[in-house]
Amino acid sequence: MAMVLQVSTFVQQYLYSRALSKQPKKQDAIKLGILSTAMIDPAAVIHPVETHTGAKITAVGSRDLSTAQKFSKKYSIEKAYGSYEELLADKEIDAVYISGPNGLHAEWAIKSMVAGKHVLIEKPVSANAEETRLIFECAKKRNKIAMEAFHWQFHPAAHVVQALISSGKYGKVISTYARMTTPTGSIPSSDIRWQFDLAGGSLMDMTYVVSATRYFLDAGASNKVITAKARPMKKDKRVDESIEATLNFASHGKTVTADVFTDMNLGNIGHIIPRLADAPSIKIELEKAMIYYYNFMMPHLYHYIEVTEKTTGAKHSQKHYNFGPKWGTRSEPYWSTYRYQLEAFIDKLQGIEPVHWITLESSIAQMETIDAIYIKAG
Repeated sequence: MAMVLQVSTFVQQYLYSRALSKQPKKQDAIKLGILSTAMIDPAAVIHPVETHTGAKITAVGSRDLSTAQKFSKKYSIEKAYGSYEELLADKEIDAVYISGPNGLHAEWAIKSMVAGKHVLIEKPVSANAEETRLIFECAKKRNKIAMEAFHWQFHPAAHVVQALISSGKYGKVISTYARMTTPTGSIPSSDIRWQFDLAGGSLMDMTYVVSATRYFLDAGASNKVITAKARPMKKDKRVDESIEATLNFASHGKTVTADVFTDMNLGNIGHIIPRLADAPSIKIELEKAMIYYYNFMMPHLYHYIEVTEKTTGAKHSQKHYNFGPKWGTRSEPYWSTYRYQLEAFIDKLQGIEPVHWITLESSIAQMETIDAIYIKAG
């Protein structure tokens, strides 16, 4: 299902950007470069930039010049470089988006900041917590902005769910359950997400389940991994096809039990029917209600927030594509999670306080939790 959502986002953003990208860029627009020609680039940064007057993509870098040139022509990007080093040497570029393999994020984030660029780093921010600390030590030393691209957290729907929890109306959180899957065969065996040396694996790719859990609990790293079980690949036992884990988190003075489940090769129903309705979702049990947030990863395509009150059984459902408690009128119903994220990132680079941000501490806690799950799973 995750792959279906990603493809749908490409189409959605392409259509909106074609219709709404005619506004001229500001003279002081932030100049962005893209390190790699990854499949995620159009949805994550290219189309969002097309509808933002304060940002423009001026260069793309690849390890192969012809690949970069084809990519730049396809997306009307001014410059194409045949190496990452050449792009980083371009003094006109203010910031770079790093979308290569997970295992290379830290190396190129650090090299980018040393070259004087701010960085937006695709999730997961690195291969482990140790690398993450190095990234942010460099950011502080070089006085550069570095952010992990957990785009989903910037959407108004996520802020509404957070507000429902923090309001206290339904009491404290008791437990959570987050899951994310994709049907068997939807990710080719050659995909980098299956490669151990590039920090592949289901929990690394579907790290959203840990991110959502921590975000709604307002928690740091897990203080205990109670259980963790992995289903390894047949070809490489070091790579997890699936992981399920139970963890404890400290949340507002209370210990909360959280379950997470990821599967990049989920079997079909009856070995035939793909589980296409299994979108990334999270259940949050509170003392007085159950909140279910369906499709938290790509809510711009479709989502719903269902609140079930425990005493009466009454159910209330709502959807939020713009506005919300943080964005207000500075939002558009057609904006994707990536477009909201871009708005915040450009604000930060321009010295404007963003409505939401992924902090350095949060990214470190995220990777500490993932490391701990893998250690427990063996």
